[in-house]
Amino acid sequence: MNIKKKIQKKSPLDDDDFLEIIKIFNSEGTVIDDRGRNLIKTFNVKGININVKSFKVPNLINQVAYKYIRKSKAQRSFEYANILISKDILTPQPLAYYDYSTTLGLQHSYFFSEHLNYDLTYRELRPEPKYADYENILRQFTQFTFKLHEQGIYFKDHSAGNTLIVKKDKKYDFYLIDLNRMNFFELDLDARMRNFAKLTELDEMIKIMSDEYAKLIHQPFEVLYKKMWDETLKFRKKFNKKAELKKKYLKKKK
Repeated sequence: MNIKKKIQKKSPLDDDDFLEIIKIFNSEGTVIDDRGRNLIKTFNVKGININVKSFKVPNLINQVAYKYIRKSKAQRSFEYANILISKDILTPQPLAYYDYSTTLGLQHSYFFSEHLNYDLTYRELRPEPKYADYENILRQFTQFTFKLHEQGIYFKDHSAGNTLIVKKDKKYDFYLIDLNRMNFFELDLDARMRNFAKLTELDEMIKIMSDEYAKLIHQPFEVLYKKMWDETLKFRKKFNKKAELKKKYLKKKK
């Protein structure tokens, strides 16, 4: 099996360390996320907590595509993390990626990063019951998203679980995770509002975010609120339709 890899220049771990983690990945480590598609575990190596994301083996078509045409999800995660850092956007420190393939295509791939201790994700920001300092965090999160957009970053998986929030007094740091789907271009207003669609369906939260964003971009609140709400409804309709089709398919399969 062929190995394609890249290790961060200042990584505290070396090639032997990463290969050993991969060797014991299935039998050791602490699971921190296992939702069927990909598996994330944490390991302590040389006194450092390391997160390892093992991507699900792709289907036959994507095995060929990721081997010969497109970059793997692990490689994109690593490269996008470095792009974010170069643009002063926080993300857990990337350390390495490893792709394992045969002549037929990609089989296994791993993305390594330093583990981050965080206080909450966007998902915990709910108006009822209200999270402490809820509106302040939400407004700072909107400022963070505005910064992404100003840097020409369209984070396609900008959803409730993919931003880790670290509290620093009344200030908050925001770290992006699950990085393999991003586009880089100059965002118009429609694209900016569309990028909020996966975060929440709650009107109160959308009002706060659109109010803050309107101040930052110097646009009327009413315009941004309508666009953000419309994009949210559009996404929810598409999401629910897809879920319904999946439910019908599984029912027929039984």
